[in-house]
Amino acid sequence: MNLTVLIKFKVAFYLFLLVVISMVPTLSKAQDDLLRAYIQHGLDSNLVVLEKNISMEKALNGLAVARSYYLPQITADVMYTHAEGGRSINLPIGDLINPIYTTLNQLTNSQSFPQITNEQINFLPKHYYDAKVRTSIPLLNTDIKHQKRIQEGMLILSQQEVMRYKRELVKDIKIAYYNYLSAIELHEIYGNALELAKEGRRVNEKLLEAGKGLPAYVIRANAEIAQHESKLVEAEQQIKNARSYFNMLLNRRADTEIKVAPNPVERAEQLADVSFSKIAEREEIQSLTKTIEIQETLVQMSKQVYVPKLNAFLDVGAQSEGMRLHSRSPYVMVGAQLKFPIFEGNRNKLKIQEHLLTVAESTNKLSQVQQQLEFSEQMAKNELEAMHKNFKSTQIQVDAASTYQRLIVRGFNEGVNTYLETIDARTQLTQAKMSLNIAAYKLLAAQAKLEREQATFPIQ
Repeated sequence: MNLTVLIKFKVAFYLFLLVVISMVPTLSKAQDDLLRAYIQHGLDSNLVVLEKNISMEKALNGLAVARSYYLPQITADVMYTHAEGGRSINLPIGDLINPIYTTLNQLTNSQSFPQITNEQINFLPKHYYDAKVRTSIPLLNTDIKHQKRIQEGMLILSQQEVMRYKRELVKDIKIAYYNYLSAIELHEIYGNALELAKEGRRVNEKLLEAGKGLPAYVIRANAEIAQHESKLVEAEQQIKNARSYFNMLLNRRADTEIKVAPNPVERAEQLADVSFSKIAEREEIQSLTKTIEIQETLVQMSKQVYVPKLNAFLDVGAQSEGMRLHSRSPYVMVGAQLKFPIFEGNRNKLKIQEHLLTVAESTNKLSQVQQQLEFSEQMAKNELEAMHKNFKSTQIQVDAASTYQRLIVRGFNEGVNTYLETIDARTQLTQAKMSLNIAAYKLLAAQAKLEREQATFPIQ
């Protein structure tokens, strides 16, 4: 009967082990999904991202403005003027016509031709209006084409800036999350160590009461408990600080609860290799390349300053004096305007030289940034390799410290080892677990840094 129970127990134990092993990929995926959800929340709500999105919208609006210059421009123009005095001209119409009218009246024996007075015509009009609708369109203007290209480049720069900050934010969110989890686990480790220390004090107090213990062991246990309680207070403060910083990145209240993804060691063990990306695909390189293109466009625009600008216009309106509208008031006028500079004091030549120097400066900066990014990527790779080796080493230390602690406790219970040896073994195990915890999160943080340097995190 006992053998049957033992067999059933072993079968159940192995089945349980199989279920746990099969759940490891599921747990890892759940951790990834949880962290990705936080990252997406940060990308959607971070204040700096929102600010940079506004800048991108401004660049998009600037591009729409540049494109609108290709369309006709229609404006309404109404002008009213009234003047008294000023220059005038005398027209002796009466002196010229009245003799003729007098002769005609005598010949016809009638007054059909009245006398006319001389006229005084002012150059400035009285009660004059001119109302028109003007439609103008550029026929030849190279500046519009170049301005459109510049605004397109500015939009791409804004998009690259948003993407660059998002990648930095992803890295910061990951590291902040790992720091928060590390603080929680450190708190748990200190809590377990405190419970063990209290248990040790209780055992020593019982031994002392039975006349088999020493007062020094009780004093040492009290000192160990006080030390662990102090560490717990520090760990709680670290948890608060880590929570506040993480929530700040996500634009949430500082005390908002953070869901925990456990098993950092398993997550660190399952890290996948991050493939290297081309430096040319980094947003920093693309932004500098686009900046050079914009400067080259400015050079071309300055060189084409002597290309004539030709505009055509059509006016449809009415004009008259005395604020009257009659059959001869409406008019239609078509025209063209040709404009090109003749002399500007070599200002355009100096502008061309200035833009060429800016192109040279940006090209040199591009080479510098390429070197810096290659160096940063190599440093991140070296750090990841070092953290991986450190993580493997601490795993061995934990296994050794755990075995050592079990042996010392067994020896203490059998009267072979002293209580100080049990404290030393427990301290070694606690420190080994802390080291493994720190190593696991440092490995995850190093992976996040390398992921940032390679710009491989998928961002929509």
